[in-house]
Amino acid sequence: MMRKVDVILGLQWGDEGKGKIVDVFTPRYDIIARFQGGPNAGHTIIFGGRKFVLHTIPSGIFHPQTLNVIGNGVIIDPFILFKELDKLRDAGMEPEQNLLVSRRAHLIMPTHRLLDAALESDKGSSKIGSTLKGIGPAYTDKYGRNGLRAGNITDQSFNSRYEQLKSEHLDTIRHLGFDFSTHLLDGLNFENYELQWFASVERMKGLKIIDSEVFLNESLDLGKKILAEGAQGTMLDVDFGSYPFVTSSNTITAGVCSGLGLSPHRIGKIYGIFKAYCTRVGSGPFPTELHDSDGEKLRVGGNEFGSTTGRPRRCGWLDLPALKYSIMLNGVDSLIMMKADVLDPFPSINVCTGYTKDNEIIQGFPFDLCDEQIRPVYTEMNGWNSTLDGCTSVKDIPGALAAYIKFIENEAGLPVDIVSVGPDRLQTLLR
Repeated sequence: MMRKVDVILGLQWGDEGKGKIVDVFTPRYDIIARFQGGPNAGHTIIFGGRKFVLHTIPSGIFHPQTLNVIGNGVIIDPFILFKELDKLRDAGMEPEQNLLVSRRAHLIMPTHRLLDAALESDKGSSKIGSTLKGIGPAYTDKYGRNGLRAGNITDQSFNSRYEQLKSEHLDTIRHLGFDFSTHLLDGLNFENYELQWFASVERMKGLKIIDSEVFLNESLDLGKKILAEGAQGTMLDVDFGSYPFVTSSNTITAGVCSGLGLSPHRIGKIYGIFKAYCTRVGSGPFPTELHDSDGEKLRVGGNEFGSTTGRPRRCGWLDLPALKYSIMLNGVDSLIMMKADVLDPFPSINVCTGYTKDNEIIQGFPFDLCDEQIRPVYTEMNGWNSTLDGCTSVKDIPGALAAYIKFIENEAGLPVDIVSVGPDRLQTLLR
């Protein structure tokens, strides 16, 4: 029987807790492969009293027996990549030993980051809430057929191609009237960042840079078990998310094929991750957002501050129409619910089960969530109003939480197979 790639991805606006679950699942797999996004991701893993935040490196890196592949669909900032690698090394690990990088992965240049800031500034009040990591401009150059890839770093023409692109970017930045002389990139001015970037490019030459699409397909043929790891979330997908407040890549299952070079026939089980409530970072529509003390309680209880930007996340109740839409797009087989413990102190919980516009029920998921006339329809449920600390089995969870999970399963038509009741990898209950 042909071996297939399992997939794990987010069903909301990102920050669902994918990193933790990939880390928990990694011992089952031989290879973990990131298929899209870049350092705009922030995957947090906590174990043994230590906390790690990964932006580019796959979340299986903490298991030395498992290979981790940065796929062709990922975009890489060499400076940020080596900041991550150095932090892992300082923690006593040897991450380069089980890390592979696709030759076809595109590079984020320092001027991509400047261009990102200039374009965001130019939007004024219409800004999308970019992480300012250069994601959009780097993908723009990729699809404009101008990009530099990891496989180009040893080319004799690399520096001249870099300078040509840099010149084009700076022309655009100046045209936008953006003064980058005082703009800092990770605490550095442009010139110093660029020097560090080139030093990191030199260090990249010591990594294992491979034809990842060939490696992954051959690994499957050899019977290896592979898990594809997504970044961001379905509602940020460039085609199907809350456009234009989206990321610049396909965050859904279809992105696994283009982001890793795999046939659709190679896709196996699909795990969809969602929080027991909703959050999003930056601008964009959010029908169930709470602007009251309940929203603040979710933010504080869930430590809802961006792991990439540090910005406070917007918080609200679970949105089932959006969740069901994401399930449909991804062909999800199994649901994983995160951060159930954050709802501990609530005596009652609201769940969005539909929308209205002009006092009329909207059928299905709306084309344009940005329409300010769209309002959520809520079903109120009993909260458990007690702590989940100490829960080591689904037998330990309160009846109200079991009812909440059952309600979600009935609405979604899928089982919730895993429930997370805390940030540590051990606080993960299998149902």
